[in-house]
Amino acid sequence: GFGILGSAVVALVVLAAFKSAIISDVSYVDYCWRIVLGCGAIPGIAALYFRLTIPETPRYTMDVEHDVNKATSDVANYLQKTDTTDENDGPGNHVGVPKASWSDFTSYFGKWKNGKVLLGTSMSWFALDIAFYGIGLNNGIILSAIGYADTHDADYNLRAYNSLKNMALGNIIITIMGTVPGYWVTVAFVDKWGRKPIQIMGFVVLTVIFIVMGAAFNPLKEHSIPAFIVLFTLLQVF
Repeated sequence: GFGILGSAVVALVVLAAFKSAIISDVSYVDYCWRIVLGCGAIPGIAALYFRLTIPETPRYTMDVEHDVNKATSDVANYLQKTDTTDENDGPGNHVGVPKASWSDFTSYFGKWKNGKVLLGTSMSWFALDIAFYGIGLNNGIILSAIGYADTHDADYNLRAYNSLKNMALGNIIITIMGTVPGYWVTVAFVDKWGRKPIQIMGFVVLTVIFIVMGAAFNPLKEHSIPAFIVLFTLLQVF
């Protein structure tokens, strides 16, 4: 949630820095796009560094490296909140584990009681990726549709700058009103409500809101912008 908010803030700051350049020559927007995209790579690079330097999990050590002794030692060290394992230690007690195969996959998920879990989970997220993330990547189009990004400046370059600025501000507002609260309500209640109930609740509410917004997109846009904004904010929350 804070990452999404951060991306909108970065866009707004970069636009402000290039304001005079864009007003004199709108092609400077291309520099803004490149800088914003480059800034987006920084958290990914940082995450990659930490991922490459953290110890492997005991399950990986046991199931993939087949080192039972080291996995047992890692678990013991974690439970004791100490780390006495030397990464340069020699190999421990390796065991022979049969490699997974396509036949294992088909025999397990070929049973409906197992296959339905994989099918239901993957298709639910697939549908969410197309609908929700598809909209999330095109918030600017939504903001334009409700007239928030429109400007009436006579000068084309100024109009382009103000339109992009309004889109960045709109993304910040959407994130503060919906995305960040939605994430942190889940953080606060996930252990009390349970992960599965929260997941089902989110999918059900999103389905209802998407049906309403899809069926009444034009009427909402033409006759009730506040209702459109409320529904769109609820999409971010859930």
